[in-house]
Amino acid sequence: MIFYQDCLGGELTLQTIGESPIATKMPHYLEKSILHAVLAKDDLVIMATDMVEEAGLIKGNAVSMMLNCNSQEEAQLFYHKLSTGGKAVHPLQETFWGAIFGDLTDRYGNNWLINYDNQ
Repeated sequence: MIFYQDCLGGELTLQTIGESPIATKMPHYLEKSILHAVLAKDDLVIMATDMVEEAGLIKGNAVSMMLNCNSQEEAQLFYHKLSTGGKAVHPLQETFWGAIFGDLTDRYGNNWLINYDNQ
């Protein structure tokens, strides 16, 4: 989440399990795991947690996060920052629907769609 804050800006709030009311009910090794993470900037809100099912985290391509940007410059900045250390899958380009659009996979294996409507 700190990486995403560096890329997108905004205010990041983190709460560990150890800081929460459920701390005494959880295994000690989870104490430093993030229960709630919130990154907020204007209308953008990304929420996350370290809490996953017992089977563990399964990486895949089932989800892509989309950022609808406020300017072409913002789209270029976010694309560059998020793709650093990852893979620029489709660079930003003009589309037939009147937008600047591209997609990437960040350094953590997460897929992002970056869009700016030119209209």
